[in-house]
Amino acid sequence: MLGSTHGTLTTDSRRARVIACGEQRPGPAVHGRAADSGDADALDVSGRPLYADVPDLDRFFRPESVAVIGASDAEGRPNTGITRQLLDWAGQVGARVHPVHPTRPSVFGLACVPSVSDLPEQVDLAVLLVADPLPVIEELSEAKVRFAVAFASGFAETGEEGAAAQTRLAAAVRRSGLRLLGPNTNLNAFERFRDDLDGPSIALITQSGHQGRPVFAAQELGIRLSHWAPTGNEADLETADFISYFAERPEVGAIACYVEGLKDGRAFLLAADRAARRRVPVVAVKVGRTEAGARTAASHTGKLTGADDVVDAALRQYGVIRVDGLDELQDTAALLARARAPRADGVVVYSISGGTGAHVADLAAGLGLELPVLSEARQAELHQWIPQYLSVANPVDNGGHPVGDWRGRKIIDAILADPEVGVLVCPITGPFPPLSDKLVQDLVDAAEASDKLVCVVWGSPVGTEAAYRDVLLGSSRVATFRTVGNCLTAVRAYLDHHRFVSDYRSPFDEAPRTPSPSYRKALALMRPGQQLSEHAAKQLLRAYGIRVPREQLVTSAAAAVRAAGLVGYPVVMKASGGQIAHKTELGLVKIGLTSASQVRDAYRDLTDIARYEGVALDGVLVCQMVERGVEMVVGVTHDDLFGPTVTVGLGGVLVEVLHDAAVRVPPFGEDQARDMLAELRGRALLDGVRGRPPADLDALVEVILRVQRMALELGDQLAELDINPLMVLEQGQGAVALDALAVCR
Repeated sequence: MLGSTHGTLTTDSRRARVIACGEQRPGPAVHGRAADSGDADALDVSGRPLYADVPDLDRFFRPESVAVIGASDAEGRPNTGITRQLLDWAGQVGARVHPVHPTRPSVFGLACVPSVSDLPEQVDLAVLLVADPLPVIEELSEAKVRFAVAFASGFAETGEEGAAAQTRLAAAVRRSGLRLLGPNTNLNAFERFRDDLDGPSIALITQSGHQGRPVFAAQELGIRLSHWAPTGNEADLETADFISYFAERPEVGAIACYVEGLKDGRAFLLAADRAARRRVPVVAVKVGRTEAGARTAASHTGKLTGADDVVDAALRQYGVIRVDGLDELQDTAALLARARAPRADGVVVYSISGGTGAHVADLAAGLGLELPVLSEARQAELHQWIPQYLSVANPVDNGGHPVGDWRGRKIIDAILADPEVGVLVCPITGPFPPLSDKLVQDLVDAAEASDKLVCVVWGSPVGTEAAYRDVLLGSSRVATFRTVGNCLTAVRAYLDHHRFVSDYRSPFDEAPRTPSPSYRKALALMRPGQQLSEHAAKQLLRAYGIRVPREQLVTSAAAAVRAAGLVGYPVVMKASGGQIAHKTELGLVKIGLTSASQVRDAYRDLTDIARYEGVALDGVLVCQMVERGVEMVVGVTHDDLFGPTVTVGLGGVLVEVLHDAAVRVPPFGEDQARDMLAELRGRALLDGVRGRPPADLDALVEVILRVQRMALELGDQLAELDINPLMVLEQGQGAVALDALAVCR
C-alpha cells in the first residue's frame, strides 16, 4: 500500500492547498444579493461571464404605445383576429394602438399610417404581422422602437435554410438596438389576465404556446398569473432573459417554464443563479429526456436540447425544480408561489381511513419526505378525540366520525401545533357530505390561523362539489390538489427549494478570474488535436497538484530494471503513447512484477505488442503499485450547451458497465462536490463495507475541485480528461491517480 504524503490534512487545510494552486478568491458572497452592477462585465478564468444584466422588460409587458405592422380588419384574414386581440389587450393595459398598413386608411376605426416612419409617436412595442420581419427591423431601429414581436415561422425550426434566415434576423436585431421576441411565437404575451386575484403570482415562460395553457387556466382555480412570455425560436430574447426579469419582480412568487431547448447554457445558469439569490423558485418542464423528445424539440425550436444528464445536473445545481408533466408544472409552481417558508420539514398524513393514510404515507416516504413519529404526549392528546384502537403515530387515522363535530378542528390544531410538523396532508378520496364539507371547512379555518402548510387532495373525479369549488378553491391558505402524486411531488419541491435557498451561496461570486501558475505549466504540455500519452497526462495532473504514483518513463529493458529498483517492488509496467486509449484490452499493462527478470520480460512483451498493434510509444512506464482503495473515476468532458463539465463516479474496468456517475457544470464549490458523491449508487463503498476502512473523502473532494480548476482554465483546449482509476485510499492517506487520458481540442 502507498503511504500518505500529506498526513492528516483537515478540510480547511486542503482547501488552502487548492487556493495555493493559484485560485484568487474575492470577498465572501452575500446571501440573497445579486452582484453589484460594477461586476456586470466580469469574466471567469475561461472568459465566460460571471453575471448577466437584467433586461428592462417593463415596457414590453406594459407598453404605453403599440404599433401593429400589417394590421387588418378584413373578414377572413388571419391578421384580423390577431389585430382584434391586440386591441382588446391594449385596452386592458392602457396602451395606445397605431395600426400600420400601406393601403388601409383605418383599421377597426383607428387611423392607419402607411409605414413605420409615419407613426405619430415613438412607440414602445411593435407587433409584426408580416411574413418576413427582416426588412422591418431597420425601420423600427430608425423609429427608436424598444421592443418587437415576430410571429412569422419558417426559421430555425425548419432546417438549415431557415436557420440561416434566423441568423440574419438576429444580426439585424443586434445592430438595431431593439429587443425582439420570436420569431415563431404567438399571442400568449397578450392574453387577458384576471386582475381580481391577489397574492404572489406565477410568471410563465414557454417555447410552445399551447404547453402553457394548463398553467394559464389555473387562474380559474384562484391562482394568480401575472406574465406569459412565449419565447419561440429566441433569435434575441430568450428564456434566461425572462427568468432574470421575473426574479426581480416583487409580485412574482414562482416562475414556471416549458423549455424545449436552451439558447445559451451559461446565460441560463446565470439567470437561475439570480433567481436562487432572490429565493424565487423556478419550476421547469425540460424536454429532451429521451432521444425522441430531443429530436422533436430540435425540429420545433431549432436549438440544442443538451445531453440530458448534464442538463438535469445543471438544473439541480442551481435549484431549478424539474417536473415531467404540465399538471405537475401547474401544481408545483402554484404551491411554491403561495406557500410561506416551512417551519419544519416533517409531514403528517391525516385521513378518515387507515387504508388511505397508509397508502399516502407509503408514497410520501418513497419520495423521500420525512414522516416523523408523533411524540407519546402528542398521541395521547389526539386520543382524547380519536378512539384508542386507531393509530395516530403518523399517519393519523381519525376513523371518520370525529370530523363531523367539534373534535375535527381540535385534531387538526393539535397536529399543526407539533414543532416537528411543517406540512399537513389530508387526502379526501371522495366527497361524503355532510362530513366531508365539515372536514374541509375545518381544514380551511385551521390553515387561516396557522403559519404551517395545509394540503388537501380532493379526489372526486367530478370536481363540481361546493366543498371543493367554493370552500377549498376560495382559500388562499390551503393548497388544493386533485391527485396524491402531484401533491406529494409539490410538497417535496417546496421543502427542497427552501432548504436549497437557505444555504445558497452563488458559485459565480467565488469563481476564479485569473489564471493560476498551474495553467502556465499545463499550457506547455498541451498538443492541439492530439491525445496525450499517459506520462504527459500525469504531468498535467501534477501541474494541478493531483497526486500520481512514483514512476519513471524508460526506453530500454535495462532502464526498466533500474527504475523498478528506485520505485520499489512490486511494480506495474504500462506502455505509454499518444494513441493508446484502452491499454488493458491490448495487453499493454503488466501488474504485480516482483523481480528484475519479470521487469525485463515485461518490457519486451509490451514493446512487442505495441509493434504488432502498430502503436507508437514514447516509452514504458514503471510505476509504483497501489493495491488497496476504492477505484473512482474523475473526468472532464465538453458539453455543446454548457461547455466543460466535471464527472465523478465509480471507476475501474467496469466504469462503462456500471454507469454510476454524477456531473456538475463549473463553477461549483465544495458542497456541490460532496453532493456529487452523495448521488452515487455505490456511495456506501466510500464509507467502508465488509470491514474495509472508510475512504479519504476529503482527498477525493480535493481532486474533484482541482479537476474543476483544470476544466475552467483548460476547458476550451481540453476535449476530454479521464482519471481512471483514481485510487481513493483509506481515511487520511489521500487519493492517487493511477492512470489518466487527456485529449486536446
